Amino acid sequence: MKSNKPTLLILAAGMGSRYGGLKQLDPLGPNGETIMDYSVHDAITAGFDRVVFVIRKSMEEAFCESIVPKYKDRIRVDWVFQELDSLPTGFMPNPDREKPYGTAHAILVAKNTIDKPFTVINADDFYGADAFQTIADFLQKDYDSNIPNYAMAGYQLGKTLSENGTVSRGVCQTNDNGNLIGIQEVYRIRKHGDTIKSADDNGLETTWPTKTPVSMNFWGFHPSIFAILEAMFSEFLTENDQNLTAEFQIPSVINCIIRNHMAKIKVLSSKAEWFGVTYKEDRDFVVRKLWLINH
Repeated sequence: MKSNKPTLLILAAGMGSRYGGLKQLDPLGPNGETIMDYSVHDAITAGFDRVVFVIRKSMEEAFCESIVPKYKDRIRVDWVFQELDSLPTGFMPNPDREKPYGTAHAILVAKNTIDKPFTVINADDFYGADAFQTIADFLQKDYDSNIPNYAMAGYQLGKTLSENGTVSRGVCQTNDNGNLIGIQEVYRIRKHGDTIKSADDNGLETTWPTKTPVSMNFWGFHPSIFAILEAMFSEFLTENDQNLTAEFQIPSVINCIIRNHMAKIKVLSSKAEWFGVTYKEDRDFVVRKLWLINH
């Protein structure tokens, strides 16, 4: 009998260019833990029984030496590769492209590996135990609906900023039922005294409330998402054949799903705190936060 326990999909193929290295493997905890170690621990506690990593082939040796042995006796571990040639049938990679295809493509490469409800997270973000439990409870419910029910863990904008530079965030709009009705990608967000401001390409600033809900790439999906992603990715590749930097990102996919009424997406709130290492200078802050969690 197939388990109804959800799977954790960890996106770990990112370059880490702003951070200056493979931050997915950086030992930040007091006993040498990576942020992924905390995520896997919290997922196991919440009832997940499998973790699938999305990595690059060039990372596999370091991954198998540093990561797999820590988890193999605690949870089933698998991994898949996100490469430029990981494309739908009939498509060939542009030989001049170097930039990865983005987060939605990273999910899609797991389509032949995951066959039950799953959660998507970033490898280098700390999400908190309560958020994992909240989304695990959602994924294990039965929903009487003619369209799929997905979910997103929402965080307060003011609790997701860096002291060391600007960030981009997906600002969420919801309806009265708590369902997501749109994500606006907002760039160059920073603290400005006691306020939060962003700036557009023309320098025009917008002020945001600290409790504005944002997406930190913590999603709960049913395997039905893979067919949706594959169809959209084929359209993306056709439209961007000569665009060497265009990316197939989760927010644009989610907005398309909402516009076309392809699924309901519940925004889940939790008591969890988010933090991450966007910049190298964020490392000391994260080390202090993880020390406090362990003590």
